[in-house]
Amino acid sequence: MVERNSTRRRFLQAAVGASMIAVAGCTGDDDGGSSGENGMDNESGMDDENGMENGEENGMENGEENGMENGGDGMMEPTDPEEAPVVEVDRFSEDAGTLFVRANNDALPGADEPIDFDQAPFITTGLDADGNTVQYYNFDVMPTVPAPIYALFYENGDPVEGQLNIIDVVPGDDGYNDFWHVQKVTVPDDYTANTITSAAALLEHDYDIEPTGMIKNCPVVPEGSTASKQHSADDGPQDAVEGWYEGQVVSYLVFEEDSFEAQSGQMPTSPIHVTFNVNPGEDGGGPPSGFMTEEGSDQTHNVVATVPGDPSYSPLWDVKIYNNAEFDSVSDLDSALDAEQLADGPTVNCPVVSEQ
Repeated sequence: MVERNSTRRRFLQAAVGASMIAVAGCTGDDDGGSSGENGMDNESGMDDENGMENGEENGMENGEENGMENGGDGMMEPTDPEEAPVVEVDRFSEDAGTLFVRANNDALPGADEPIDFDQAPFITTGLDADGNTVQYYNFDVMPTVPAPIYALFYENGDPVEGQLNIIDVVPGDDGYNDFWHVQKVTVPDDYTANTITSAAALLEHDYDIEPTGMIKNCPVVPEGSTASKQHSADDGPQDAVEGWYEGQVVSYLVFEEDSFEAQSGQMPTSPIHVTFNVNPGEDGGGPPSGFMTEEGSDQTHNVVATVPGDPSYSPLWDVKIYNNAEFDSVSDLDSALDAEQLADGPTVNCPVVSEQ
């Protein structure tokens, strides 16, 4: 890749140089000829000072200053992820969090500290549409518009083995989302894995980028974070996956073996019916008061309308809040729909990871 690009760069430089000589030659006679005041042979230094023959100052032959031989067009040597810096991630800063903000709850892990998502308040026990017990993780409020994630493939359609996927936002950045719209990037067959390690560098190249319509749920987390539960019994606990962000290694978790199909470029949603210890509109009401649970238990009566495997399942839940006075009467989706609805909440990322 480097050799081909540098050759192309040198060709363009030579073509531009030839054009400039032709233009100068057309005007040179009017100003006193090719060897007169314009000094096109010697005085302007086109042979010596500009180094067009020897490539000294412009480096056109040796590629010294412009780096034409060594990939001066932006291509660099591959980066070993094992030796690359790791990006600092803070999901609980005021810029990143909505329901989970450290300024409001100092019990939350510190910036870049590993998060154990198997501990409260990051996992909730609820009910499915039929009243069966389910568990789901809580990854906070997320928008419906996914962020791009770039996956690199060769021209024959094979993925670039060893290349980490590339993202351009992390929690706290404008436009961040746990849900990623997969972009298929086609690179030349002589591309070397992990030569490109940032979205900015990727977009500098004229590679074909095709939105796939496929969305994945991959929350970016601090290195060392864990979430041991997966919905599929065949999957088992899964380590975080590494990617690239601005030349640094970033970790993200992957949920659901299936992808989600974008709908008009957005992540689909599914309803969840929840209730809190204090109803919204009352002092301290809503999320700060915590979910209402059965006495002596962590069992809520939050009801998800769909579960993995259902055609309309989505882990991005459209929250519906019902009156906590009807907590005891809610045991499945039908009874949740019959309860008094108080308000609509935000869309939250809560993948279902267990059904009983």
